[in-house]
Amino acid sequence: MLGNNSDRYVEFYFASLWAGGVLVPINTRWSANEMAACIDDCEPALLLCDAPHFPLARELSQRCRSVRELLLADTPKGSDVEDWESLIRGNEAVADARRNGSDLACLFYTGGTTGRAKGVMLSHDNLMANSMMHIPNLGLHEAAVHLHVSPMFHVAGGARLFSVTAAGATHAVLEAFDPEAFLHAIERFRVTVTVVVPTVLNRLVDHPNLGSYDLSSLQLLSYGASPMPEALLKRAMERLPGIAFLQSYGMTELSPVATMLMPRYHTFEGPDAGFTRSAGQAVYNADIAIVDSEDRPLPTGAIGEICVRGPMVMQGYWRQPELTAEALRGGWMHTGDAGYMDERGFVFLVDRVKDMIVTGGENVYSAEVENAIYQHPAVHECAVVGVPSDAWGEAVHAIVVTKPGMTVSPDEIIAFCRAQIAHYKAPKTCEVRGEDLPKSGAGKILKADLRKPFWTDTTRGIN
Repeated sequence: MLGNNSDRYVEFYFASLWAGGVLVPINTRWSANEMAACIDDCEPALLLCDAPHFPLARELSQRCRSVRELLLADTPKGSDVEDWESLIRGNEAVADARRNGSDLACLFYTGGTTGRAKGVMLSHDNLMANSMMHIPNLGLHEAAVHLHVSPMFHVAGGARLFSVTAAGATHAVLEAFDPEAFLHAIERFRVTVTVVVPTVLNRLVDHPNLGSYDLSSLQLLSYGASPMPEALLKRAMERLPGIAFLQSYGMTELSPVATMLMPRYHTFEGPDAGFTRSAGQAVYNADIAIVDSEDRPLPTGAIGEICVRGPMVMQGYWRQPELTAEALRGGWMHTGDAGYMDERGFVFLVDRVKDMIVTGGENVYSAEVENAIYQHPAVHECAVVGVPSDAWGEAVHAIVVTKPGMTVSPDEIIAFCRAQIAHYKAPKTCEVRGEDLPKSGAGKILKADLRKPFWTDTTRGIN
């Protein structure tokens, strides 16, 4: 499916599984080349799209040999493609294929350290394990109304569809985040729960018309993708009094949640204060371990890699058995995040083992950006790191060294990247240096040294 959030996207999720298929949401922010690489990797027979993405979807359907049919969720004028409603009216409903358990349900594509995207294989059991955890923690029930504003091409937004349906609750869907539309939807549909990324919440709490809407129905505001800066959390709690906050931490490979910081700990006073900088505690069906480089468990308070075990852990990476074996060694999902656990089981993130940047809720692997930069003829070497950003949590920053006798400007590098990869992956900022980048004895660029000056005055090692 290539499209914006809509009621059709909800139907796509459930109809695909009902019919016995495997669903693959496509990130609308990718470049055409990235979309084609995803399609060629998973080889879908059917490509669905909405009207805004119809020209691109048609190009992809012609470019990618596995696609046999292109189907429009809504038909633009002059289109010769049969539309969704016509097909429904002209055909009988198929029987439930009754796929379940360990059957593959979906592929969610995420970036990779090699530059090649990985298709994360999630089963029906994975999705239901996440749903059964979410229902009590989010207070989902028949009278609940969930507002979907997070992109449904991400598992963070997509997995909520299953949780809400399993609870018998109601879906309200926004095509994309707009502060006025978001606030209007809460008032109109009497929304009780929603999920946002911190960058969205930042735009919301600063919106001048925030106080003009009736938000009395909203009981819980869930956030994730990156821990929220304390200053923003305090401001949000002041501007949205009476609304509970809940943080989720996880990754696509975990369907996606492993820990939660419950509303009780969103406080800055009393015995439950002091945990807003944490990622919370393990959800009831997850085991969390902190291990060293040899996968040996570390004692309380020691920093190591965060590993997760439980029914939410993915089946593996599509057609990448070596990466699967590495990530799931010993039966634990190795997250690539470094952190520690305190004596009460709260997990604190301090760094990333993987060379990854989380910007505006999107994962960006440095290798993907560096691969693009290295194609510029003036570039001798480069490094891409995450730097603090009030707007995005982290921003992609490139450090470039030019070849002898050649010059290039930061703006040229940024524009060059934007022509090859999704704009959110391209550097927000860039610096061009005249000297070689610092390296280890083995010749590896020391990104920790390059990153350190940007994070010296912050309260977190990562956001």
